[in-house]
Amino acid sequence: MRIDRSPAVPLLSSPLRLGADGRATVLRNRVVFCAHLTNLAADGMPNADHAAYYEARARGGAGLIVTEEHTVHASDRPYEKLIRGYDPAVVEGYRRIADRVHAHGAVVLAQLNHNGAQGSSLYTRRPLSAPSPVWDPMFREVPRPLDRAGIADIVRGFADTARHCRLGGFDGVELQCSQASLIRQFLARGTNHRVDDYGGTPARRARFLLEVIAAVRDKLGPGMILGVRLAGEEQVDGGITLDEAVALARTVETTGAVDYINTSIGLATSTLHLIEASMATPPGYALHIPSALRAAVALPVVGVGRFSRPSDAESALRDGACDLVGVVRGQIADPDFTAQAVTALSGDGDGTPRVCSACNQECIGRVGFNRPIRCLQNPQAGRENAARTPVGLSRPERRLRVTVVGGGPAGMQAAVSAAENGHEVTLFERSPRLGGQITLGAAAPYREGLAEITRDLALRCAAAGVRIQCGVTVRAGMFSADMLDGAGGVPDVVVVATGALPAPPGWARGLPADAYADVREVLAAPDGPPDGSTAAGRVLIVDGLGFHPATSVAELLAARGHAVTVCTDGMVVGQDLGVTLDREGWLARAHRAGIRQRTDTVVGAARPDGSGVRVTLVHHPTGTSSEGWWDRVVYAGQQRSDDALWRDLACAAPGRGRPETAGAARSSAGFPMYRIGDALAPRRADAAIREGERVGALLGSGAAL
Repeated sequence: MRIDRSPAVPLLSSPLRLGADGRATVLRNRVVFCAHLTNLAADGMPNADHAAYYEARARGGAGLIVTEEHTVHASDRPYEKLIRGYDPAVVEGYRRIADRVHAHGAVVLAQLNHNGAQGSSLYTRRPLSAPSPVWDPMFREVPRPLDRAGIADIVRGFADTARHCRLGGFDGVELQCSQASLIRQFLARGTNHRVDDYGGTPARRARFLLEVIAAVRDKLGPGMILGVRLAGEEQVDGGITLDEAVALARTVETTGAVDYINTSIGLATSTLHLIEASMATPPGYALHIPSALRAAVALPVVGVGRFSRPSDAESALRDGACDLVGVVRGQIADPDFTAQAVTALSGDGDGTPRVCSACNQECIGRVGFNRPIRCLQNPQAGRENAARTPVGLSRPERRLRVTVVGGGPAGMQAAVSAAENGHEVTLFERSPRLGGQITLGAAAPYREGLAEITRDLALRCAAAGVRIQCGVTVRAGMFSADMLDGAGGVPDVVVVATGALPAPPGWARGLPADAYADVREVLAAPDGPPDGSTAAGRVLIVDGLGFHPATSVAELLAARGHAVTVCTDGMVVGQDLGVTLDREGWLARAHRAGIRQRTDTVVGAARPDGSGVRVTLVHHPTGTSSEGWWDRVVYAGQQRSDDALWRDLACAAPGRGRPETAGAARSSAGFPMYRIGDALAPRRADAAIREGERVGALLGSGAAL
């Protein structure tokens, strides 16, 4: 199908025909919601949560939706909440998903997979199956090699699962041949050591895949879509290379049974961080893979690799790197990504999709802890099936005057949610700009993506009509019609989202201001340390959180020429960076920058010494101590709630001698108050945004009155 390449017509919105003439299916646009784990399954079955999750992205305009993997055999259960595609009982759940997606004009496929050696015997109590007895460095179980009967049994499993998908109303299936996949393990030299017809040469290693393709096509029949997701470049010893992927794409095309090729980068072991890249990785980083495959085959090729903005996806298509664009996290963060992107690219309106920050905290990180998928920026992600208004409650009859104090993520989300529920909202922020600590964090190297959180919330505040007043410090005595300028009178509801303050540790007492700083002070001074000094020196950073604050500031100060050492009481510096797949990048950059790391170490004492600080460090596993001298010590640790306003308002209530300790109370004037985010308890941004959304929903339902 020819497409209009004129700038006025976004390629993103152009249709694409998949399949030969006898089985052609036309996609309404080029956006694919690719397969990814959701952990929404219950007892191995797809359910209403799945249907609502995928329906939301279909309603939002996605052309093609590929659901999460469905295992094809009882021997495969790498994690608890995996869909059992081989079980005939799945058909009912499949129908629910397919019907809900089709109702909005999208095409839906199921991804079929067997994880092979990249699985677990925890749930099956059976040994893993693989082409050869090669243990996987991540899952660390030695599999049993499949014999011919075992191979044939799994091929039948693929075919049976494809039949279930056909009966369930799906438009076809995609075969997972990359990342964690038995098919991929047959294809790769490092995991296939066989000497029979399934090993040795590339053609023999591809035999299992070709048998699966033939069996699945036979069960699908001629009218359904069959896609194959290939590993493009794994960057591990014995892994699949780009040249091998190109040759394999040609082999797949010659079968005449496949309708498109999807791509991937990395492997679910040492290059896992490439599969779901963090914000430190630029958009489109993997486009060389679909570009190479597209040059070798005529089949449509899907490109993946962190397409955060509509312009990123559009450029990939216009540059000829791919025919379709996989946008996963972008559509998790904003289910309406496609519709908004087309509007923005065509200039037909003001639509701008929410831009995923690639923080990886609630999607990848949460799923890694065996929890259902969520999103830091979109509190509704994974919860689409839950009613927005609590059961038995109705929306309030009158429009409330809502005052939100604090313009960080919690306050901004509360303001947006309340305004979108029809209330009159005024937000006060004491600093000159919105964002709170998110804005500070975005000033650090490789953390610029955090700015998307503030940007999106600010745009939504404006669109919802929230009145914003920055540079105003709100005090308890100001809550009257004539003293709180701009609030429109005494509020009906007050939301306190005043954040948190640094909490210096005991060992920092007595240190002069030019020798000690909190990470927030460093980030607030983009051109140098807060004391105005620009001379490079020795800096000790104490990592008390195990997350980005210490590592980000370490990189910032190293870039300014300081000799940086990071110490932590944990076994590794920035231990939680592994959860968000940021650790590999941090370690590489820290090595290049000469940043030293000391683990299992606590600060025993610190005292002024000349122009710097002498610090006693204790290696807690052995109890041994050592002393060092640094020009400056920077602390990245826990904070304390900035709840003075809350306490003043709550203590002023008649009959109260102390403030409420929960998140709700009433002021002396009688209006309800809510305390959220770090003002309630210092945590991460996902908690702040979630609580802001929850308060706004309560106001919308009338439950807050």
